[in-house]
Amino acid sequence: MKAAFEEVMEIRGEGLPGDGEVEISGADPVFSTQFRIGETCACVLAGIGVAVSDIWFLKTGRRQNAKIDARHAAAALRSALYMQQPGADGAFARVVNETHEAMLKITQPWPARDGRWFLPHFGLPNLCKRVRRVLGCELNPESVSKAVARWDALELEAAIDEARACGAMVRSNAEWLDHPHGQMLSAKPIVEISKIADSEPEPFPEGDRPLSGIRALDLTRILAGPVAARTLAEHGAEVLMVAAEHLPQIEEHVMDTSHGKRSCYLNLKSAQDAARLRQLVRGADVFSQGYRPGILRGLGFGPEDLAEIRPGIIYLSISCFGAGGPFSHRAGWEQIAQTVTGICNDGGANRSGDRPKLLPAPACDYTTGYLGAYGVLLALARRAREGGSYHVEVSLCRSGMFIYSQGKTQFSEPDMELSPAELDALRIESAPASGPLRHLGPVLHLSETRPHWSRPTPVPGGDAPEWLVIPPPDMPPAP
Repeated sequence: MKAAFEEVMEIRGEGLPGDGEVEISGADPVFSTQFRIGETCACVLAGIGVAVSDIWFLKTGRRQNAKIDARHAAAALRSALYMQQPGADGAFARVVNETHEAMLKITQPWPARDGRWFLPHFGLPNLCKRVRRVLGCELNPESVSKAVARWDALELEAAIDEARACGAMVRSNAEWLDHPHGQMLSAKPIVEISKIADSEPEPFPEGDRPLSGIRALDLTRILAGPVAARTLAEHGAEVLMVAAEHLPQIEEHVMDTSHGKRSCYLNLKSAQDAARLRQLVRGADVFSQGYRPGILRGLGFGPEDLAEIRPGIIYLSISCFGAGGPFSHRAGWEQIAQTVTGICNDGGANRSGDRPKLLPAPACDYTTGYLGAYGVLLALARRAREGGSYHVEVSLCRSGMFIYSQGKTQFSEPDMELSPAELDALRIESAPASGPLRHLGPVLHLSETRPHWSRPTPVPGGDAPEWLVIPPPDMPPAP
C-alpha cells in the first residue's frame, strides 16, 4: 500500500504527512480478484483525508488525523450493491434494477472471429441501440456471442467507434502500454492539475466544516463524476447536480451517488438554460463535468471559458480515455477501461480457464471519482494560498493503469466479502422523498470533522437552479 499512497501524495507535492497522521489498515483480497482494488482505493481515500487536513489547517491552524480500512474502501467501490429499501413486508432488501442487471450480463467479453475477445457495451439505452445497429443482435447472451463472432476484434472496434457506440477489444496490459494511447496516459500523473488563469487568493469561507461555503456544480452521470461531487458534499460543500431531463440515467446509481446534493434540470442546448448555468457558474467554486473531451468547450463551457466568467474556478474533467490521445474522442465506461488496460484480460487468471473477466466491483469508476475529488481539494487549497483558476483532469483508463500497477494478490473461494454485520456497521439510514433508504455512509474517518451528508438523495430535477442561502439540517451521523 505504501507505493500507492506515495503516488497519491506525489500529486500533492508536499511530501508525506507527519507520523501518525494517516492510518491505513486492512488488506486485499476482499472480493474474488487478484487486483488490489480495496488497498488502492484506501490509499486514495487516505489522500483525500490529507487534503482535507490541509484545508482544515488553512482554516484553523490545526491538522487532522485520517483513518481508513481497506475492507471498508472495497465495500465503497460497489456501494450501490449494498443499498436497501423496505419491501412490501417492511423489511429492508437490496435495490434491484432488473433491466440494468440484464444489460450487464451481455456487457461482457465475447470471442471474436480472429481468436481475440471483444466487449460491447449495452449499459444505457442510447448506446445499446447503436451497438445493436452494428452487431444486428438480440439482447441475450447467445445472440450477442454469435454476432461478435462474425467480426475480427479490431474491425469491430473501429465499426463501433464509427457508429459513436461503445465497445473495445480486450488487450493485455503490455499491449496497452505499447499502444500510442497507453503511452500517452503513461506519461501523465494519476491526477493532472493545471493552472489555467490568474486570480486573487480566496481564503476558505468560515464554517465548522472543511468545505463550508464551497459551491460545486455537478454535470456528471453514472459513478465517477457523481462520486467525486458526493465526496465534496461529505466535507460540507453545497453541491447542485445539473442534468438535462431527457438524458438516460441508472436509477439506483443516481440514488446512491447523490447523497448530500440537490438536483435541477437544465438543457445546455437551450439558450435560456445555458444562460442560467452561466449565472450559476458565477457563484460557484467548482465545476465538474464528465463529457468527452472538447464537447463542453464547443458549447462555451470549456475550462478557459469558465475561468473568464468566474476567476478562481476549479474545473474538473472526468473521461474514460483522457485528453490528447487517439482514443480521446471515444465513448467509454467502467467496463471499457478494464477491457483496454489489461485488467479484464487478467481478471480470471486465478480461475480455471482463460476467459477474460471483469472485476467484481466498478473500481475504475469509483477510484477515478475519488481521485477527482482529491484533485479538487488540492486545487482549492492552492487557490486559497496563491490564487488562480485550475483544471483538474482524471480518467478511468489512467485509474485502471494505476490499479494494475499495484501488483496482485491471491484469492480463494468463496471470497472474503464483508459480512452482513460488517456492512450493517457501515450503513446509515436516510429519508429521501422516495422513501426510507439504507446505504453505506462515508468510510473515511477524520479526527475533528466527521465526513457526512447534510441532506438525503434528492428527487432528480426536484430543485430550483439556484444556490442556497440557509443550510439544511444534518442527516443522522454515520457510525
